[in-house]
Amino acid sequence: MRHPSVRARRVAAVSVSLVLAAGAAACGPEDNDAKGSSGDSAPHRGGTLTVLNSNPQQDFDPARLYTSGGGKIPSLVFRTLTTRNRENGAAGAEVVPDLATDTGRPNKDATVWTYTLKEGLKYEDGTPITSADIKYGIERSFAAELSGGAPYLRDWLIGGADYQGPYQGGKSLDSIGTPDERTIVFHLNKPEGEFPFLATQTQFTPVPKAKDKGTKYEEHPVSSGPYKVVKNENDGERLVLERNTYWSASTDAERKAYPDKIDVRSGIDSSVINQRLAASQGTDAAAVTTDTNLGPAELAKVTGDRELASRVGTGRFGYTDYIAFNPKVKPFDDVRVRQAISYALDRSSVVNAAGGSSLAEAATTFLPNQKSYGYEPYDLFPAGASGNAAKAEELLKAAGHANGLTVTLTHSNSKDFETSPEIATAIQDALKKAGITVKLEGLEENDYADKIHGAKTEPGFFLAHWGADWPSGGPFLAPIFDGRQIVEDGANFNTGFLDDKSVNAEIDAINKLTDLDEAAKRWGALDKKIGAQALTVPLFHPVYKRLYGKDVRNIVISDWDGVLDPSQVAVK
Repeated sequence: MRHPSVRARRVAAVSVSLVLAAGAAACGPEDNDAKGSSGDSAPHRGGTLTVLNSNPQQDFDPARLYTSGGGKIPSLVFRTLTTRNRENGAAGAEVVPDLATDTGRPNKDATVWTYTLKEGLKYEDGTPITSADIKYGIERSFAAELSGGAPYLRDWLIGGADYQGPYQGGKSLDSIGTPDERTIVFHLNKPEGEFPFLATQTQFTPVPKAKDKGTKYEEHPVSSGPYKVVKNENDGERLVLERNTYWSASTDAERKAYPDKIDVRSGIDSSVINQRLAASQGTDAAAVTTDTNLGPAELAKVTGDRELASRVGTGRFGYTDYIAFNPKVKPFDDVRVRQAISYALDRSSVVNAAGGSSLAEAATTFLPNQKSYGYEPYDLFPAGASGNAAKAEELLKAAGHANGLTVTLTHSNSKDFETSPEIATAIQDALKKAGITVKLEGLEENDYADKIHGAKTEPGFFLAHWGADWPSGGPFLAPIFDGRQIVEDGANFNTGFLDDKSVNAEIDAINKLTDLDEAAKRWGALDKKIGAQALTVPLFHPVYKRLYGKDVRNIVISDWDGVLDPSQVAVK
């Protein structure tokens, strides 16, 4: 998945989700049921919420968006079969019904999933939403000209690998059945117990075939959510959303939709965004950001101001920054060398380089330290707070490097406090104490990404990071450690080229489970088993700190993505 600071993973960039029913009032509530309420008053309906972002909301087409709900702003317009539970913290990592009446009904082996749509669902023009619209929305996401979404449907649906979408000959995908207007059935080529998580992706957004304009659909996508797009300037740089009067709160328990209007302004420098939110003048008083974090220097200033500190939201997303090894490259083909580096690591200095303990939490596990991922605490190569140079030297001597070792660490030159020079230098200093001389190879972001994700160009020792497409161990471990996901020609993420039959088999076995609590335990155990091979060195899990305006109420930040949820926000 992508990452709330809008960093790219796989092929797209990060983000997360998005009155009157015909004749009946059903707009956002005005009661005191606010979750994570901020300020001195309960949230109320009305007003304009301003969103100040660095990155434009490009590709405003549900077929082309990658993350759950397509990102925070799209989730206000696009509803899907299931969605994230809009609660603070761990409770927000659960999947709940959205357009559907439940999270899906699997057959015995989880190869067939059936959904029933709620009654009374309507588009912004008042026409009913049908199961055929959801089927069509999924089918169009297979078209080459609408690429960019997550690859799971192509991998999981029977016939998905060869399907080219409805634009070429009007062909349909037979593995999606619509026996009536409210029922939709998915036939998978393998058991997938986490299909309800996949159904949060915007490819499950209903699209009326008669309104589809192909690549131009994003200019005015038909809303199924509480807001509709009334302005889209400069490819998502300025978006204005107003109420969809046919949206009904009685069919949507998740989106509060308090503001009357959402005004999204992008292309703003991150430092300017934080300055404007801190000052909270004019419309900025009722503003938030969905993509800009506080950096270490900014956070230090904010922490010293009681009023500003009260307007900082803290979030944690399932994300790990780590050292990756390519065991095809010497000396990293020797597990003792990889273990020695693990022991030598000074995590305290790495955390400090990432901005300090307020912005980074030291990691000894690959899985994020959250229950939904199956987190099982372990530290197989204990380095302590500042590294165990003696143990590292012992291992290096056993590996034939009694006189030390010289290696090259590849990193990005981007100032992201994750894979950047600050982190690389901290590692360089720590390993020097164990007799390991580290030369640094800094690359511009595009060159760095191309090099580390190319099977033929991958270096032996480099910085990497990974975020899950949904809060589970599956999309966290499988892309990195499933041998069947090694890509020889194209973007490869199995950096250790691990192809262990027992690991592959356990991934398949866990994927069959529809009991997600049981699955989580198994993911945690598998993480520890893989960790013993020392193919990575977990460094830290980032923490996100974001300012919001003084007139913003009802701050909700879930562990699904760690980002403030505008579907819950009210303005004074």
